[in-house]
Amino acid sequence: MKIGTIDFGERPLFLAPMEDVTDIGFRKMCKRFGAAMVYTEFVSADAVIRNIKSTLNKIVIDEEERPVGIQIYGKDVESMVEAAKIVEQVKPDVIDINFGCPVKKVANKGAGSGMLKNIPLLLEITHAVVKAVNTPVTVKTRLGWDDNNLIITDLAEQLQDCGIQALTIHGRTRAQMYTGEADWTLIGEVKKNPHIHIPIIGNGDVTGVADAQKRFDSYGVDAVMIGRATFGCPWLFSETDAPNAQQLTLDDKIDILEEMLRINVEKIDEYRGILHTRRHLAASPIFKGVPDFKQTRIAMLRAKKMDEVIGILEICRERLRTL
Repeated sequence: MKIGTIDFGERPLFLAPMEDVTDIGFRKMCKRFGAAMVYTEFVSADAVIRNIKSTLNKIVIDEEERPVGIQIYGKDVESMVEAAKIVEQVKPDVIDINFGCPVKKVANKGAGSGMLKNIPLLLEITHAVVKAVNTPVTVKTRLGWDDNNLIITDLAEQLQDCGIQALTIHGRTRAQMYTGEADWTLIGEVKKNPHIHIPIIGNGDVTGVADAQKRFDSYGVDAVMIGRATFGCPWLFSETDAPNAQQLTLDDKIDILEEMLRINVEKIDEYRGILHTRRHLAASPIFKGVPDFKQTRIAMLRAKKMDEVIGILEICRERLRTL
């Protein structure tokens, strides 16, 4: 499976771009444990153009995480083209356009999945961005606005005609937000379409490597993108049933979380590095067995110094050893 000149091999797994989740420390750990492609948090085209520092910090990338994509969103041609040109200077391997985000603050302004209500503009933006940059352009979107507008099969061909080099489809409508189950049936139909020759990446409700393999088998997609299941466990990409698969201990996993924290503090700053990392810590499934973890989680979410967070993690390490 290729995007541009990048060869991802057979059945690659991608880390989904997620706001407040796919920070640099997390991306680097996911890459280390087998993610074939990682993406930054999505960034607003308007904020990129206005040179907003907090936005530009989100698109700082490290050579160790390549191949890496930067995802942008916006609601008009001019700002999206200008933002794409600015983003290209960071030298991402892929520029991804977000036509899928369902949250009100994005969709209600006509961006993200809101663009699914204005297909002519969506296609105009896509075509203009593809023309404006030399970096491969991809798109991430949904099945349609709602169950009465399941347009993805036609839209996929139209986006391909705009010159995109891969398409990621989340198996929900905008109306569903993140509720219900992702429907991969239409994703499979897009992949089977004889007119489609770009890679199709499936996304939605994938719980791990074994589940991803079932999606490959059932729907024939070129890659599978994993999102929410990765929260707090970047090692998920390495958790397979293969005989020689790396088996991580709880100690290993706490070491990984501590390294994520250190990277984020170093690459961002202490305050925001901790903000990013503690979301992962609070969500990590490895702490489910810790007695009275509710109070520990509260302490994690209140911690403001790296040494304080490390101390809490070490307490968790000791408690887990006694279980």
